[in-house]
Amino acid sequence: MQQKPIVIFDSGVGGLSIYQKVREKLPSLSVIYCSDSEGFPYGPKSENDVVDRTLHCLLRLVNNFQPSLAIIACNTASTIALPRARQLLEIPVVGVVPAIKPASQSSKKRCIGLLATPGTVEREYTSQLIHEFAGDCEVIRVGSSELVHLAEQHLRGEKINPDDLKKIIEPLFNGTNWPDCIVLGCTHFPLVQELLDSVVPAPVTWIDSGEAIARRVASLLEVHYSHHEGPVEHCFLYTGSDKSVTSLLPALEAMNFSEITCLDCLIGITPSG
Repeated sequence: MQQKPIVIFDSGVGGLSIYQKVREKLPSLSVIYCSDSEGFPYGPKSENDVVDRTLHCLLRLVNNFQPSLAIIACNTASTIALPRARQLLEIPVVGVVPAIKPASQSSKKRCIGLLATPGTVEREYTSQLIHEFAGDCEVIRVGSSELVHLAEQHLRGEKINPDDLKKIIEPLFNGTNWPDCIVLGCTHFPLVQELLDSVVPAPVTWIDSGEAIARRVASLLEVHYSHHEGPVEHCFLYTGSDKSVTSLLPALEAMNFSEITCLDCLIGITPSG
C-alpha cells in the first residue's frame, strides 16, 4: 500500500528548510508543500488572522490530499494556531518552535542568541521555553522582519548586501558576553545561514528546528514508512498570484518539486495514497 504524502505549510518559503531536512531523513516520502504567498508575511498579522489563514489552508490541503501528517513550518503560526489545528484535524500535526533546548545543551559559554521574528521574540511562549530549558543562560533576543524578506529574495536568486546582514546580527554581539550558539528561530533563516556565517564577528554554532522536526515525523510515521513502496512526488502549492513564484522556479526545480501550481488550481492534481 502506497504511503500517503505529508503536508508542509508555511506563510512563505521558509518551510523549505524543513522540507529539505525531511527529505534527507525520509527520502521515500512524498511531500505537499504549501506557501501562503497571498498572506505573507504572518509576523505583522493579528493572532486571529494567523489562525484563520492557517486553518483555512490546512483544511483545504487535508481534504484534497488526505495526508498522513501535517507540519506547520512557521514559528508564528505554530505558536498561535497549533492547538486549534490539532483539535480540527484527525491527523498528527507537528509544530515548529525555537530550538532553545538544544542550544542550551550545546552552549559552553552559557550565552545564547535568539534570532527570530519580532513576534516570536516577544511572545510569552518563547519566554517559557527560555525559562524551562535555558534558565542558567544569558539569552540575547533579536527580532527581525527584514531577514525574512532577505531570505525570500536569496532563494529567488537576488544578491544580498552583506552590510544588511551585519546590521541585523549586530545586537547579538554588542555586549561583553558574545553567544557561542545562535538559534535560528524562524524557518526562513536557515536558508541564509551560510550568508550569516560569513558576517558574524566570531565563530558560532547555528541551531534550528529542522532535524528535530524530521526526527519527529519519522517517529510518528515509523510503522507505515517502513513498508513504503511506490513513486515519490513532491508538489509545491501557493496562494495568490503566479508572480509570487516565477522567480522561485529554478530553486524549486532544484529541490525536486515535480508539480508547481496554485492552491486554487488543484484540478488535475490527484491525491496520493
